[in-house]
Amino acid sequence: MQLGVDFGTTRTIVSYVDRGNYPVVSFTDALGDTHDHFPSVAALRDGELVFGFAALAAAESGAPVVRSFKRMLAAPDVNAHTPIHFGDRALALGFVLTGFLQALLEALRTDSSISGDLASQIEPQAVVAVPAHAHGAQRFLTLDAFRRSGFVVLGVLNEPSAAGFEYTHRQARTLSSRRTRVIVFDLGGGTFDASLVAVDDKRHEVLDSLGLNDLGGDDFDLALAECAADAAQVDLAELSAQDRAALLDECRDAKERLTPQSKRIALEVAGTPVTVQVADFYDRATPLVERAIDAMAPLVGGLDDADDALAEVAGIYLVGGASSLPLVPRVLRERFGRRVHRSPYPAASTAIGLAIAADESSGFSLSDRLSRGFGVFRESAEGEQVDFDPIFDRTTALGPGAVVEREYDAAHNVGWYRFVEYSRMDADGQPRGELTPYGEVIFPFDPALQQTAELASLTVARREGGPRIRETYRVDEQGLVSATILDLSTGHRIEIMLTGASWPTPTNQRETR
Repeated sequence: MQLGVDFGTTRTIVSYVDRGNYPVVSFTDALGDTHDHFPSVAALRDGELVFGFAALAAAESGAPVVRSFKRMLAAPDVNAHTPIHFGDRALALGFVLTGFLQALLEALRTDSSISGDLASQIEPQAVVAVPAHAHGAQRFLTLDAFRRSGFVVLGVLNEPSAAGFEYTHRQARTLSSRRTRVIVFDLGGGTFDASLVAVDDKRHEVLDSLGLNDLGGDDFDLALAECAADAAQVDLAELSAQDRAALLDECRDAKERLTPQSKRIALEVAGTPVTVQVADFYDRATPLVERAIDAMAPLVGGLDDADDALAEVAGIYLVGGASSLPLVPRVLRERFGRRVHRSPYPAASTAIGLAIAADESSGFSLSDRLSRGFGVFRESAEGEQVDFDPIFDRTTALGPGAVVEREYDAAHNVGWYRFVEYSRMDADGQPRGELTPYGEVIFPFDPALQQTAELASLTVARREGGPRIRETYRVDEQGLVSATILDLSTGHRIEIMLTGASWPTPTNQRETR
């Protein structure tokens, strides 16, 4: 069975291929109730990690719980050893991720609407998603956690790119020979992505992607909690951890029940009932929507101008669970008018698009882009200066054609490569915005050093008559960069997949202290 798995910040949603249809999987909790998602929640119950509905039940019993752990993947220095704290105990992020996806797979096999179909499948096939602006470590950790948990990963798509498939599947009538582009506005539980997609029948090409790793539904929950704390005349920061978590949970549920007609929201702050006016909540939350619109602005161009400069855009497509908040389409329609469309299944749009991608008979194809620049800082002037060399810009198309070579005569005894990703570049050719370290490589140019194990303590020094060096960089379909550095004179080489991430060894996989 082919699946589309959208690992979300608050909810994980799965769709599957069924003879040209792409239904959403329902899950059954311990009480026998069905849900269209598997909660992205982990808890430590009696020293054992539990996930999903079991984690929610454990939390009600007072067990330490961690929500929205997907957001940790966006940290610039994240790796599989990054600790997640459950009370006074810390567990490695890689271990928690793999455990969660193993629990998801077990729930699919035993407590879902497709349990019977999956029971006999040892390794179900899946296309999975990451945020469009995810850095290398985030992509690698997600991909490898799925593989380690028992999924056969058919591919990794950017979340708004997958939602673009769902748009074409449902909204093909809005596309024409004149209007061939779609802007996907993806506001999820923890991240915001926007992609400009060119559509030619079922062929999709991502022209550009932008996003924010720190904006999503969690922030709207916090805004509502702040309104509730104001109504109760308490400081939100002074609430106990348990009361604060309970309030945020209540705010999340209340926010998801809002309709365009809602006027008031009843909440409880540390045992005190309060009422929040919806208008007050929207006043506090509107800057969050405007921040997403500002981030999307380079893709929009003149769409909101009188001359309709982006006449080729068929629509702005709202997806992601947080876009269900009535405020979101309201603010966008005030700016962009009737061309704003909200998916009938905003939370499930990405999962459905992923299932379409998994279906070989669907006829859909995608040309996606890197969405973040990649380059290297190099030693120069006998180690006294560092120069930056951009390798791939953020619009680089993924796949076999994404190859860059550098060839030069080495001028130093060693080369010290500091690889980074970046969100933008300034007029002087320097990386700016979000900088994410990708790792360091020290390569011996001096043949006498090529059998030396310890190079980090060496001083970079100028050396005449250095060897000819060739660097080759490639980007695969998942957006991961690999590098080969080769001494053409001696054949000495280093080959490395630049992920910025590492996995715990079996001896330290369970706990990080």
